[in-house]
Amino acid sequence: MYYYPLFVIIGACSYGVVSTIIKLSMLDGFSASEAVTSQFVMGFMLAVCIFAVQRKKLKSKGIKNIIPIGILTGMTNISYGLSLNYMPATLAVVLLFQFTWIGMLISCIAKRQFPGRAEYFSIFLLFVGTIPAAGLMDVDITRVPLQGWVWGLGAAFCYSLFLFFNGKTNPAMTTSNRLVLVSFFAFITTAVFQTPQIIWDGTLFTEGLWIYGLALGLFGMILPVYLFSISIPKIGLSKSSILSAVELPVAMIISVILLNEMVTLLQIFGVIIIIFGIFLSTLSRKEMLEKENRKKVFN
Repeated sequence: MYYYPLFVIIGACSYGVVSTIIKLSMLDGFSASEAVTSQFVMGFMLAVCIFAVQRKKLKSKGIKNIIPIGILTGMTNISYGLSLNYMPATLAVVLLFQFTWIGMLISCIAKRQFPGRAEYFSIFLLFVGTIPAAGLMDVDITRVPLQGWVWGLGAAFCYSLFLFFNGKTNPAMTTSNRLVLVSFFAFITTAVFQTPQIIWDGTLFTEGLWIYGLALGLFGMILPVYLFSISIPKIGLSKSSILSAVELPVAMIISVILLNEMVTLLQIFGVIIIIFGIFLSTLSRKEMLEKENRKKVFN
């Protein structure tokens, strides 16, 4: 079905909004750590509300596949936040986007098969486009310490594994059941490493952080986890990793609209290359499905 790739794109687009919301919260006087913690607190509360409205029974069958998703969701945000302490945001974004080829590598190892030529070319275009799109041309990487590289690539690796575990099907568990469990383990993971005291010291609800947390929980937890759990098992990790690269152009567009950040022609050119790479990946999948349908007809 063609709407499964669309679900991945929408989920990735929602992730692209997160960085701008965090910046807006920082302009309002909150720290990045507080914003990230509020994301998973409010995300868990939203997931519980969705689950309660649907009136489903909470099932623990298949929970061993859910725990890693929740932990990796939290670790991706923690690693990315730590990388920002050692390097510019533009370079951190480039390192995070290495999940495209890391995800493809994990998929190849898991399935013991190589990707198609169109996927290779898509990865190449995404990598080439990401460098100018993120403004990396103006960054001096010689001053970046080793810790920055480790945390940046760690975020990419965690995100790749997050996509991988999302690709595992679990027919016995409903999507809302899956969502509430993932958000719970993501909340626990984040609370251990970030600032859980915002829950009881008044920062979250008294000082208004909950507004940003609500937006972050929706776009950074509910939508992507819900949509990825539906779509990734259908189209696979390799294709999902490529389609998720749409996050960077969306992050740039939203930052221009809400933060009035300047974008150069070189960055726009990089975004165009990324979009073309994503389109090529989607087109290759369409051709693959048409070939499979023709085989079924002849058989």
